[in-house]
Amino acid sequence: MRGPKPTPLTLSVRQQAALEHLVRRHTSPQALVRRAQIVLAAALGTNNTQIAQQLTLHRETVRIWRARWLSAAPRLDACEAASADALALTSLVQELLADDPRRGAPDTFTAEQVVEIVALACTPAPDAQRPTSHWTPRDLVDEAVKRKIVAAISPRTVGRFLKASPAQTASEPLLAEHQGD
Repeated sequence: MRGPKPTPLTLSVRQQAALEHLVRRHTSPQALVRRAQIVLAAALGTNNTQIAQQLTLHRETVRIWRARWLSAAPRLDACEAASADALALTSLVQELLADDPRRGAPDTFTAEQVVEIVALACTPAPDAQRPTSHWTPRDLVDEAVKRKIVAAISPRTVGRFLKASPAQTASEPLLAEHQGD
């Protein structure tokens, strides 16, 4: 095949055994198995296009995992030199073949803001000079904005904060149920 030859990938006997163990193990996630298969095939001298065809993957996927393995080779060698434990090497191999953490959107509210809203919900409504006996999500929103805990927040988000809170059940309900019209 034409094109540049991929960088050769060599495996130690222990690395190969760890990869084969992950491929054969029934509890291995399929993504991990595919990545281990890519590395094993690359170690046999197969080029990226052939591996992609064998495993029905995109060639770029194969290229990425070959490159990640090659960049991690010093860590693998150091782990092998430092420990004779096969479990340590297998766990490092799993870590190397795992997905990178994804960034995701930043949190909209800080932990301090969430705690203040939950604390507000734990205070009796009359203590907050509200004309109600129980908090509703709308009342909590109004009070949180009034106290400048947050600039804006939806009643649904307040409800999620309170539902997710591992706090003990209050002696009285914190939120009043919405009564149908």
